[in-house]
Amino acid sequence: MSTAAPRPIRFVHQGQIREVKDLPPTTTVLQWLREVAHCTGTKEGCAEGDCGACTVVVGERHPDTGQWQQKTVNACIQFLPTLDGKALLTVEDLQSSRSAQPHPCQQAMVDCHGSQCGFCTPGFVMSLWDIYQTHEQAPSRAELADALSGNLCRCTGYRPILDAGEKMFDGPRQPFSPEALLQQLATLQKQSPDGLEYEGPSQTDSSTRSRFFALTALNDLAALRQAMPEARLLAGSTDVGLWVTKQFKALGDIIYLGQVPELRRILTPPCQPGEPEMLDIGAAVTLEEAWSNLAARMPALRELWLRFASPPVRHAGTLVGNLANGSPIGDSAPILLALDATLVLRAGPSTRELPLSAFYLDYMKNALLPGEFIQSVRVPMMQTSGTKVLRAYKISKRRDSDISAVCAGLYLQLDGELIQQARLGWGGMAGTARRARQTEAALIGLPWTEATLRQAQAALAQDFQPMSDLRASKDYRLKVAANLLERFWLETRPHNPLRADEVQVWPAQTA
Repeated sequence: MSTAAPRPIRFVHQGQIREVKDLPPTTTVLQWLREVAHCTGTKEGCAEGDCGACTVVVGERHPDTGQWQQKTVNACIQFLPTLDGKALLTVEDLQSSRSAQPHPCQQAMVDCHGSQCGFCTPGFVMSLWDIYQTHEQAPSRAELADALSGNLCRCTGYRPILDAGEKMFDGPRQPFSPEALLQQLATLQKQSPDGLEYEGPSQTDSSTRSRFFALTALNDLAALRQAMPEARLLAGSTDVGLWVTKQFKALGDIIYLGQVPELRRILTPPCQPGEPEMLDIGAAVTLEEAWSNLAARMPALRELWLRFASPPVRHAGTLVGNLANGSPIGDSAPILLALDATLVLRAGPSTRELPLSAFYLDYMKNALLPGEFIQSVRVPMMQTSGTKVLRAYKISKRRDSDISAVCAGLYLQLDGELIQQARLGWGGMAGTARRARQTEAALIGLPWTEATLRQAQAALAQDFQPMSDLRASKDYRLKVAANLLERFWLETRPHNPLRADEVQVWPAQTA
């Protein structure tokens, strides 16, 4: 096992390479900006990645092509060492050095009266700037709303902000060239090709030291994990970050997965004749990249992709991290259970495969062995037309950027009107996300009729006895789950299935 020599964190900020040392590894990007760099344009609102006041843009070289790529993230829950080898862009960076004029996205906010108290404004501006940089022309209003769903405003309202998102494209383009940044990032990569080992005081006890490892070779990372089975694995920090900002936990040593190129790839392994195409999604692939790929191949997943958290959360969090977390209300597991996904588990040089349905043992308990981690998840691509039908449903108090009360992934394979296969994955119904085995048994071999539906609805109460909490009561969850089964039947019944516009109040979105 080889690791990089201990060194400071290095990243690019305001055109300069910054070196940071002697700070806790769990120092957030927001804390560094406001308390060390004294860049106070970025605000702290919720400290949990919900409000978007702290939105910044992180840029990096693509691990395979070396091209510039950027994304919005929540600075309040991103740990500073995850910036190593990357570039940090904040609202202070937007004014051109050649002009005293605001950036078009800032000017549009002024012109459209998109700011009132102003606290949320820098986060909105950074999301708008990212949209501006990644689009040649104005997106549709619906696309703008989706892209801004991680930024909350409680005084101005969203109409003038969406107006600003359209107006910022009206005038001449303000160019942004990342070439200088790319050269700096290439320099950082050459200086530390093996990654980062950083050591600093613990955030909860300055007398103890914590280490942060961000290795670049998969074999080295696997060996390190085997040697340090008690270290905390970190991917997107969208949940672990809250352990620090909200629960004030000490995390100890941390092993970060996000610098390993092999873990950031989506592969299509060869498949046998007659078998479905498979996507092998690495442990560091973001939720946004993973779900966009899944939805492109299975359009029934599109709405859930757009409603999964918010863009800044999806840009940082990972699909495998969402699965490994094991939350019973995570949105990924129910869908991947319906798709019969398999996990590739790695310990040192060895790997084994385990069905996702066998991974969760109990509430927040899983089948990982000491020193083992999830290397990837393999998801069969179901041709969801004709005899194979798939739906994904999410019930939450808010439409956007909210946690599920109930989430369902429902899959049937039909032979004529008879049900050959049934896989029903549910979240929010038990201590883990899991399949409804008795309900599946009540479906298989029977015609997909209303009588079969009623039988399946009755079986749900045998599969699940959900708990009551702040999001929903036990009775509500059971009733909603039964209603979702009925909606599934209405949409997929062999005779006269309802169209998409007949089962939702929102206009149908196209890819």
